[in-house]
Amino acid sequence: MARLPDGALMQRAAAGLAATCARTLDEVYGARVVVLAGSGDNGGDALFAGARLARRGASVTAVQAASRLHPAGAAELCAAGGRVIAAADQAVPGLLGRADMIIDGLLGIGGRGGLREPAATLARLAEQARAGRAIVLAVDLPSGVAADTGEVDGAAITADVTVTFGTWKPGLLIDPGASRAGAAELIDIGLGPYLGAPAASALQAADIAALLPRPVPESDKYRRGVLGVLAGSEQYTGAAALATGGAIRSGAGMVRLVSAAPALAVVRQAWPEAVLTLADPASPGDTVTGAGRVQAWLAGPGMGTGPDAAGLLAAVLRTDLPALVDADGLTVLAAHRELLGRSAPTLITPHAGELARLTGADRADIEARRLEHARAAAAELGVTVLLKGSTTVIAGPDGGPVLVNATGTSWLATAGSGDVLSGIAGALLAQGLPVMQAAAAAAYLHGLAGRLAADGAPIGAADVQAALPAAFRTVQAA
Repeated sequence: MARLPDGALMQRAAAGLAATCARTLDEVYGARVVVLAGSGDNGGDALFAGARLARRGASVTAVQAASRLHPAGAAELCAAGGRVIAAADQAVPGLLGRADMIIDGLLGIGGRGGLREPAATLARLAEQARAGRAIVLAVDLPSGVAADTGEVDGAAITADVTVTFGTWKPGLLIDPGASRAGAAELIDIGLGPYLGAPAASALQAADIAALLPRPVPESDKYRRGVLGVLAGSEQYTGAAALATGGAIRSGAGMVRLVSAAPALAVVRQAWPEAVLTLADPASPGDTVTGAGRVQAWLAGPGMGTGPDAAGLLAAVLRTDLPALVDADGLTVLAAHRELLGRSAPTLITPHAGELARLTGADRADIEARRLEHARAAAAELGVTVLLKGSTTVIAGPDGGPVLVNATGTSWLATAGSGDVLSGIAGALLAQGLPVMQAAAAAAYLHGLAGRLAADGAPIGAADVQAALPAAFRTVQAA
């Protein structure tokens, strides 16, 4: 800002915002646009954009939701033929109800907590209008969403489109804020050279493609990476098959499965290329070492939670190899936190309920504050945490930047889906990816496979597994 004329950044933002508004509207001329304007720069951006729309023939009314407005923005809107009314004006509900577009400029990145009056009432009226005909477009981020975390603590705007400026805000990438942002668009206003390291990153297809190992002419099954899988039991046979298949279809040169006899029989039929070892709970250490040489371990899916399972998990975690713990393994860890005192890279992949059992936090609070709880758990447990959910958050024990993934689909909320995810991540660990990158790539590919498999229809975990080759091809074509 010091290097540019006063107001230059705001004009860049307003120009990009107005252009997106125009593209989103069916027709600018004659469109009814309502600007919800607060006192800050977001309100100024919205007012200047409203003025640009008014000059193109839109009917633009700004609703003043604060004791003051950005003076230059308000003056510009009025000069262009728009008008400003108070939030208490009796005409406001009708205006919002008839609007073609509502521009949310109530709060910016400095907003904390839920919306207060009169903004809370305006948000409620905007939601009612959105259920009818209006498109709600948020400026920088939906008002009421915490920019740094995505938390929503009270009333907030739900947008169809969010136009953000300069750089992505974590609150647009992490739920519950992400689910309120709609389709998000970044407008470059020249901040790039002045930005520091990100607090959060969302890897894209090209980033994932650059991470994925590829076989070379001299590759063999051992150089491709051998994954040890401790999964399945007499009761839960499918989990072993899903985790094993997820690993095989994610590039592991070999999968060595350790399990109970019924699960081994299922996997023998489904995945004859897997190497099978019968688990002996009486000799867990010998079982793990007897499985053969591996480069990483995956433990937990369907393995049970009793003393036998705990002994086998302890034997895996006593190795000096990278290890991933999921599902039943997380339940065992909740009762035996001492098993996590290891120096080798460790990845856990809980959903909110499993993380609640591990840390004692409230499940609902974890869902509401995903970033905070993922970071806290990683630091407390000394592991990398992949917190599953509508947006996946990956935090390392060193407190560095988090990785966020949003490629998933609600159709992935199906039994066994997490077993496939753990197989993908385990295979990537065995192929030598660092734990954060393995977790991020696995989450991306799993979500993409879910989208490809579903295509708008219900799916099962086996469908996700079957779509993995297509997901890899899609990423590598980016």
